[in-house]
Amino acid sequence: MTSRELVTATLNFEHTGRIPRQTWLLPWAELNFPGKPEEILSDFPCDLVCAPDLLAGPAPETEGDAHRIGTFIDEWNCIFENKADGIIGEVKQPIVEDWSDTSRVHIPRELLAIDTEQINAFCHREERFVLRPIVARPFERLQFIRGTENLLIDLALEEDGLHEFIREMHAFHIELTEAWAQTDVDAIFIMDDWGTQNNLLINPDMWREFFKPLYKAYIDMAHAHGKKVFMHSDGNILSIYPDLIEIGLDAINSQIWCMGLDNLAPFAGQITFWGEMDRQHALATGTPDDVVAKSEEMKAKLYADGGLITQCEFGPGAHPANVRAYLEAMR
Repeated sequence: MTSRELVTATLNFEHTGRIPRQTWLLPWAELNFPGKPEEILSDFPCDLVCAPDLLAGPAPETEGDAHRIGTFIDEWNCIFENKADGIIGEVKQPIVEDWSDTSRVHIPRELLAIDTEQINAFCHREERFVLRPIVARPFERLQFIRGTENLLIDLALEEDGLHEFIREMHAFHIELTEAWAQTDVDAIFIMDDWGTQNNLLINPDMWREFFKPLYKAYIDMAHAHGKKVFMHSDGNILSIYPDLIEIGLDAINSQIWCMGLDNLAPFAGQITFWGEMDRQHALATGTPDDVVAKSEEMKAKLYADGGLITQCEFGPGAHPANVRAYLEAMR
């Protein structure tokens, strides 16, 4: 069975005898533990891989390095300030002061000109399950453009111009999703961090009114072309798990440990848990034995003849011995 077949069977809740795995390596890991990331990937090869950026035309302009100290300007013209190497910075200077003037925002339509021939050739060479990260992250993008506090106020007050811009941004996201869904990738990958440690960042009813329809549209578009959809969302998003299942999301990468596995266990068999090991505590300050115990709990409560992927983020605070213990325990 190839890695692609293994992941597909897992998403379809068909027992395979092995849980597929994927390790996310942040630049921080190599900076702090030189050589260790490569050793871990060699011993525990990933079953999933992301399709690279393959464009038929010029890429959108950026400035700086997203993972280095200093200023980085991304393809939307959003400005990030980074205080540490190996991680991504934060927006300190919103580029929109009022939604009536979005002239400083660059919607990166250059990304629509994908090189389908090269992309399909990449997919055909791969035996791994091919994901394509799409820049569809509407809530985070609005924060990058406007600033988090400003955006939350705008949402509460339904500020003039906000929803007009959301519609314009969404139209671009739909075009991009369709472009990639027509290639030979196996799945589309979207993201948006929605939770604090304890709750959603906005009222769940507001989320359902304004944002749920956006995600449903991405999922429907991907499914119409036979693609699975994966999503990443940090924080406690327990209140919207049923909604994500309802709109057909196939796999979710979320901070399952701050929500509690007992609270998530009822969803086993309805959605694939795309990780993750506890990076707030176990990977950073726990022991390998702690990690193994949590791994066994994941398998006991979330595995349902599939529906579980061993995803591990080797990022700030994580110790390589704990990363290795997790991957070994989830074989």
